[in-house]
Amino acid sequence: MPRAILLVLDSFGVGGAPDAESFGDRGANTLGHICDHMTLHVPHMASLGLGLAAQLSTGRNPLAETQLTGRYGVATEVSRGKDTITGHWEIAGCPVPFAWGYFPHTIPAFPQEMIDALVARCKLPGLLAMCHASGTEVIEDYGEEHIRTGKPIAYTSADSVLQIAAHETHFGRERLYEVCTVARELTLPLMIGRVIARPFVGEARGAFVRTPYRKDYAIAPPSPTLFDVATGEGRAVVSVGKIGDIYAHRGTGREVKVSGHPAMMDTVIRELAALADGGVLMANFVDFDTEFGHRRDPKGYGRLLEAFDAMLPRLFDALHADDLLILTADHGNDPAWKGTDHTREQVPIMIWSPGIAPGTVGHRKSFADIGQSIARHLRLPPLASGTAW
Repeated sequence: MPRAILLVLDSFGVGGAPDAESFGDRGANTLGHICDHMTLHVPHMASLGLGLAAQLSTGRNPLAETQLTGRYGVATEVSRGKDTITGHWEIAGCPVPFAWGYFPHTIPAFPQEMIDALVARCKLPGLLAMCHASGTEVIEDYGEEHIRTGKPIAYTSADSVLQIAAHETHFGRERLYEVCTVARELTLPLMIGRVIARPFVGEARGAFVRTPYRKDYAIAPPSPTLFDVATGEGRAVVSVGKIGDIYAHRGTGREVKVSGHPAMMDTVIRELAALADGGVLMANFVDFDTEFGHRRDPKGYGRLLEAFDAMLPRLFDALHADDLLILTADHGNDPAWKGTDHTREQVPIMIWSPGIAPGTVGHRKSFADIGQSIARHLRLPPLASGTAW
């Protein structure tokens, strides 16, 4: 029985979203602008049609010509958002049917009633920041005061999110998780998609570093996803990285937490070796987004793409004859764009299976086509949304 492997290159958009202007992102193009800053060498993804997918999206192929060995396409998001949850849910066949809540660009950005309840219930001396901010910058700005006062650092972004940062030892990682659990409850009426715990270490400005123990508290998908359907059919599901958090741990099977792309790929290959026939494995390669997209570092992003591409032959060699591998993304995060937030873009679809006939799956009108196509490949019941190629 066939298996499926779905790898999300977090934030790796290819521009061209037809509604980008309504998000303030007209002209954003993660891949294209990386290639404007460097000569990008990703021969394996290029052979899967990455450059051709970009051409479908924007009319421009920024990569050198190469022989096509896989299948390719590009997908447009139908959900109203440019965040991790929205993209991942739609990929798994569950477009977001409602409008997320967002915090305003005020200080404080959060309702006073919510602040007061969080402080009281968690017995906190108060909160710091309480504004729209870059995660790395806000820890630099408030880290020393946090250590001195014991007040967690609370901030948001253009996404539907409340992030809370606290020191792993001075405040305590488990205590931070407890605070975020309460915050999750308090933000539900506001339709905030995620509360994220951001533990960090370091003793002074310039030495603060976020640790790998981030934890996301997400709203559960409003309808069954690919993973719910697979689980319901008794199939094996393996989730690598933050996938379990994104889907609120529903249907996500065996969850393996790991940090850093080399360890991520090692884990994917190890778990794939044990994945039962008919099973599905999904992994999120988050460092593209957190380390280089948000930090607006196009060359760093490009170098990480090259390192990821160099790992792909090991994955190809691990596939069975009827396995299906799909590489895609959940949104954009143009490292040459203004600000520090995600960008509304279309995403590439790169498909490989041993013996696959090279070609294209064209322009897909929803990310949900990816999940629907995996469901068909695995001979699962059809999902509620999406059209299989």
